[in-house]
Amino acid sequence: MTSAKRKIMCVVGARPNFTKIAPIMAAIKQKSKKLEAFLVHTGQHYDEAMKHSFFEQLGIPEPDVDLEVGSGSHALQTAEVMKRFEPIVDAQRPCAVLVVGDVNSTIACSLVAAKKNIPVIHVEAGLRSYDREMPEEINRVLTDQISDLLFTTEKSALANLLKEGIAEARVQFVGNVMIDTLFNNVEKAVPMEETLKGIQGAESINKKAFGLITMHRPSNVDDKETLTSLIDTLSALSQQLPLVFPVHPRTKGQIEKFELSMKLVDSNILLLPPLGYLHLLGVMKNAKVVLTDSGGIQEETTALGIPCITLRDNTERPITVSEGTNTIVGSDAKKIKQVFDDIMLSEGKAGLSPEFWDGHAAERIVEFLDGWVERVCGRKK
Repeated sequence: MTSAKRKIMCVVGARPNFTKIAPIMAAIKQKSKKLEAFLVHTGQHYDEAMKHSFFEQLGIPEPDVDLEVGSGSHALQTAEVMKRFEPIVDAQRPCAVLVVGDVNSTIACSLVAAKKNIPVIHVEAGLRSYDREMPEEINRVLTDQISDLLFTTEKSALANLLKEGIAEARVQFVGNVMIDTLFNNVEKAVPMEETLKGIQGAESINKKAFGLITMHRPSNVDDKETLTSLIDTLSALSQQLPLVFPVHPRTKGQIEKFELSMKLVDSNILLLPPLGYLHLLGVMKNAKVVLTDSGGIQEETTALGIPCITLRDNTERPITVSEGTNTIVGSDAKKIKQVFDDIMLSEGKAGLSPEFWDGHAAERIVEFLDGWVERVCGRKK
C-alpha cells in the first residue's frame, strides 16, 4: 500500500519568485514519489496580465489559491499576506511551507508557518548585501532565522548564516534554481526581432550591437537627482551603443513625475513596455552589455556570459562579481562610463560558471526533501 504524499505548500508573490518556483514545481511532479506541491500565489505582484504571462511561459500550474493581496506599503502588504495566508494553512495543514527569495510574501508566509510550528523551507537562503536600507535585506535575514531548512545558491552564503548563529546542519548548498529556469527556456526565448516588431525606432537596433537596461529600485528611481543623473549617463552611452530599455511601471511613473521624458527624446534609447520572461530573455541573450539594478539579472548574465554593469552600491550575489561577469558601479556617472568603455574595448569580464549553476538545482532540492520530510514532518505538532 502506497503511503500518502507529504504536502509542501509552495509560495510565490512577485515576478522574481516565478522563475524560482517553476523548476521546483516541475521537479516535485516529475521526480518525487513522496511530495505533493500546493501552490499559493499571494498576489503581491498585482498585474494580472503579467502574472498570467509568466505562469504560462514558465509552465507553472495555476495556483491552488490566489490571495489577491495587491499593492500597499511594506507593513500593510506583509500584514495582509499574513492575514489571508493563515486560514489557508489551517485548512490545508501542510507538512512544510516552502518560500523563495526575499519579497514581502516570503517573510510574511514564513512568520505564519513558524508561529504555527510548521517547518519553513527557504530557497535562496544566506544572500546578504549588508545594506539594511534595502527592505529585501530585512526579509532575507528574518526568513533565514526562522527557517528549518535553508537551501543556498552559492557557498559564501554558508559563512553569512554561520555568523548569524544558524546551525550548519540546517543548510544545504544546492545551486541556483533561477539558472534552472534560464537553461530550460533559453532556446524557447522569443526572437528579439519579434519583440521589437512594430516598435518605432527599432530599425536602429542591431542584435549584435546593442545594450539592455533594466532599472526599478527606489534608490535609483525615487530620487529626482539620482534618476536625472542616470538618464543623462545612459543617454550619453547610447550614442556609443544603442540601448533597449523595457521600462518598469514604477520607473515610468517617476520619469513622468520628474518631467524627464524629454531627456530621452534625442537619445539612442529604445523604450519598450515591460516584457514577459521569454521576451526579455530573447533580448538579453543577444545584448553586448546589460545595465541593471536587478538581483536576478546579475545572475542570469553571469550564466549567459554577458557583461553586466550593476547600478547599485552593493550586491547580495557576490559570486556574480568574484566569478561572474558582473561589476558594481552604483549610480556614479564616471564609474558607469569607465566600465562601459572597457566593455566596448575589451568585451569586459569573461567570467566563469559558478558551482552547481548547472540547471539541476531543483532536482537536488527535491531529492533532499524526499528524505527530509520523512525525518521532520510529523515531529512538530
